[in-house]
Amino acid sequence: MERKVILVGILVLLIATTAMATTNRIGTAGAQELRIPIGARGTGMAGAVVADVQGTEALFWNPAGVAWAQGTEAILSYRGYIADMNLSYFSVLSNFGVGTIGVSAKILSLGDIYVTTEQDWDGTGEVYSINIPVLGLTYARRLTDKVTFGASGMYISEQVMQTQARGIAFDFGFQYVPGWRTLKVGMVMKNYGPRMQFGGPDFDKPIHDPDDDPQAAVRQWRLTCADFELPSSFQIGLTYDFNLGPNGMLTVGGVFQSNDFSEDEYRFGAEFNMNNHMFVRAGYVYCSQSDYLYGATLGVGASFSLGRVKAHLDYSHTFVENYFDDIPEISLRFSM
Repeated sequence: MERKVILVGILVLLIATTAMATTNRIGTAGAQELRIPIGARGTGMAGAVVADVQGTEALFWNPAGVAWAQGTEAILSYRGYIADMNLSYFSVLSNFGVGTIGVSAKILSLGDIYVTTEQDWDGTGEVYSINIPVLGLTYARRLTDKVTFGASGMYISEQVMQTQARGIAFDFGFQYVPGWRTLKVGMVMKNYGPRMQFGGPDFDKPIHDPDDDPQAAVRQWRLTCADFELPSSFQIGLTYDFNLGPNGMLTVGGVFQSNDFSEDEYRFGAEFNMNNHMFVRAGYVYCSQSDYLYGATLGVGASFSLGRVKAHLDYSHTFVENYFDDIPEISLRFSM
């Protein structure tokens, strides 16, 4: 069974890497909110957690990690983002014996926008807010004692006044513990799904058909918008734990991320674990794309008990290299 699972994983790897597109498609994908990372442990390690992430944070990074959960977990996370945007996230999961099921909600807030028109360049006095939700459902299970599999389906809704686009996206992930010392392997295909398209009443325009009688009434025409693809990617990663004595452990990880719509990325991260109570993290993302925003990351965390509930408080800081302020994130996880 285990060999079959590994062969399937290798086949997925080959298909995904050969399907990646050339860089002439940079900037042509939509629904970019799917790419915004969430979970302060993962962001503190620059996303180099595909192989070992577990529990509620795995709902974003690799759904296969959800299968390691023993009971019920929940996470609340808030992430500042570029250009005064912010991201709120909530997820909960529970193990049901036949597998683990998780649900999540990510909401990207673009803030207040002042309404302008062709006649009112300085604004009409109206203000509206844009909130983009992504709702997810995940199922994961252990295929063997060394291999886990997970899949997520996400519902995407983008709307600006009366213009909207709806879509679905899917993630598929594996994690494998080969049994050689403390090595872990993980891979995930993210954001695969049908194309999306904007539409709605704002596309209705009164137009006089030049082929009609000049005296004919003006008719309503609905303009069409070009559709767009989702920002799909493929990631494969490794982690290794170094035992530093009875009270310390160092985890190092690396991830190669092949993107459909941008240059590929290389992610490196490390976490120092002090007796499972205090954590210090650092990471770095390398990408050859010009004007790439992200680079180094730092993070800290602490675990403590609240009766029967174990809590984890994590903070990360992502340094932004061009134009925008750095990005902070704070997460609070509960397990029982």
